[in-house]
Amino acid sequence: MWPEEAAMDMDEPLLETETRRRRRRSLFRHRRVPVRMLVPNFFTLLGLCAGLTSIRMGIEGRYDLALAAIVFAGCLDGIDGRIARLLKASSRFGAELDSLADFVNFGVAPAFLIFNWGLGDLKSAGWICVMIFALASALRLARFNTAIDEEKPKWQSNYFIGMPTPAAAIAVLLPVYISQLGFDEIKAHWALTIVLVYTLFIAFMMVSTIPTYSGKLLGERVGREWVLPIFVIAVAVVAMLFTYPYQTLTAITVAYLAFIPLSWRNFHDKAEKGDEADAMIASGSSAAVSGGTSPPAESAVEEPPKTTGRIFTLRSTDQPK
Repeated sequence: MWPEEAAMDMDEPLLETETRRRRRRSLFRHRRVPVRMLVPNFFTLLGLCAGLTSIRMGIEGRYDLALAAIVFAGCLDGIDGRIARLLKASSRFGAELDSLADFVNFGVAPAFLIFNWGLGDLKSAGWICVMIFALASALRLARFNTAIDEEKPKWQSNYFIGMPTPAAAIAVLLPVYISQLGFDEIKAHWALTIVLVYTLFIAFMMVSTIPTYSGKLLGERVGREWVLPIFVIAVAVVAMLFTYPYQTLTAITVAYLAFIPLSWRNFHDKAEKGDEADAMIASGSSAAVSGGTSPPAESAVEEPPKTTGRIFTLRSTDQPK
């Protein structure tokens, strides 16, 4: 028997033991789970129901409801994580459930919708395109999950590496928004070819290393003078989504895509400043170490003579102990 085969035979019992141990592991560590631990998962499951409903609406050709379901799932995806942090209810189970829901809501559902809307006319080319988009979303989520435990500077929390899946789902449906606005020419064969290339571009952005702005640190502290303007802007955006949904989604998508080069430049500017600061700290510490190895002779201080007797400290009677 070759040494490699012998090593594999020795590893098999260990793998079986580890597999059995993981299967016996309980879902939660305690017998009684606080109700607050379940609240974020309810929002995640509600978003998953919205994504599955979007798939059904897309198959039936009811694109307005399918788009509304995806936007609703995106809003819930932005809420459940913040609720988990506020309630201190973050868990490994919730993180895994959120990733699976994101794959369905922002990877599978938009792919089905845009395929049933127009890319299905391109036959196999359209199907390959939407399949690449769905696979890119899965790879994006897998990379995001593996990078959670990596230590990085706090300012990098304001940026995603690549386009996040919720933003990609909203951006890839831009042709559907334009079609709902009355521009039926976008369903022409030459226009669908452009849509196919655009879908592949969004898929590439998800798996790329191009930094995109996330705004996570905006929720930590808000200036007092910005409280009322933020309320007004949020109410205005929600009102615009209900009143002019397709115009608002088109404007948001175009603005987001136009903002990517600016976020890329800001990220690299901050990275260069951080590298320069690290280099200055490293050079200063090395200079201190090199300077401390050979102190000048005149700076030497004579040590006091050692005494063998006991030393008493005199203290006045009114001085506290």
